Amino acid sequence: MGARGKDPQGVEDHSIHFRSDGLALSPADSARLLARLAENDRIAADEFSRGGVVTQLEERIAAMLGKEAAVFLPSGTLANHLALRLLTRRGRRVLVQRESHIYNDAGDCVQELSGLTLIPLAPERATFDLAEAAAEVARAEEGRVATPVGAISIESPVRRVVGEVFDFTEMQRIAAFAREQGIGLHLDGARLFLAHPYTGIAPQTYAALFDTVYVSLYKYLNAGSGAVLAGPCHLLENLHHQRRLFGGGLRQAWPYAAVALHYLDGFGERFGRAAKAADYLFGALQKHGSCEIVRSATATNVTRLRIRGRDAAGLPERLLEHGVAIRSPLRASAEGAEFELFTNETILRRPATETIEAFVKALGSE
Repeated sequence: MGARGKDPQGVEDHSIHFRSDGLALSPADSARLLARLAENDRIAADEFSRGGVVTQLEERIAAMLGKEAAVFLPSGTLANHLALRLLTRRGRRVLVQRESHIYNDAGDCVQELSGLTLIPLAPERATFDLAEAAAEVARAEEGRVATPVGAISIESPVRRVVGEVFDFTEMQRIAAFAREQGIGLHLDGARLFLAHPYTGIAPQTYAALFDTVYVSLYKYLNAGSGAVLAGPCHLLENLHHQRRLFGGGLRQAWPYAAVALHYLDGFGERFGRAAKAADYLFGALQKHGSCEIVRSATATNVTRLRIRGRDAAGLPERLLEHGVAIRSPLRASAEGAEFELFTNETILRRPATETIEAFVKALGSE
């Protein structure tokens, strides 16, 4: 399985990493790619994040998600924030997963800057169920002072829960309930496009349940930064004013849009092959005497690898000698170590048998 890969300039690159969702392009890689795209594709520049290749990217992602419109934003934090500002017309409370990005990694921006109140559900889980959501909606309106829930935000896959997806059946039930109640629905789908090989559910099918959807441009589409928020025209048509209000109207965003648009072409097919190659690798490692592969039924591209042996923590250094990079262990002891492996397209740069051989050699001293 697998074939040798090339870097953005067509130069042979056999290195593989399991450190993140994307290719982890170096500044030199990115600069060479932009130069090539500018020469071959004649990139049309934008003006304060409007027009040119930015509009091309917005239209492409809107179509892929089945939405009327889409808007480029410089970060996922701002995309989630502005979506919740738009959707909280019924009330100022927002139901979220406790392990979500918007609750943990955004510095309370929606509370501080937009006066919204986040209500965390499902601690240490990817999914909250309809009963939990309905109970919180009822409780918010039955108090001495009614404080209605205006929106429900769901992140899927959930990075803080080892990349697990939100249960789709429960998502459908919650979406139907929210529609009945007039509650806005937002999907933090930063990693939505990479989930398809694992769920078999198309991004457009997920997106159809929600008013707004955010996808990341840097996590696996390899742009230096950026996000796109998609939704109906009546919500997004003047969003560029709020984007600028929050300091997000970049003078030019074409470098981000051009790279993301480049890698968006064929991404689903490539990542599907990457997921299969990773499954082949993990199956082989599971048979190794010192290894245990840990994956839940709802996992996507994040896998835990447990290694037994007192020298287990040194696995990253030994793998690097064979052109394979992984992160430092999540935890290590005299008995062994546990690592987190992220499947990405670099696994396609060499045959899977060679990658397996690299791991076996690095494990040889265990």
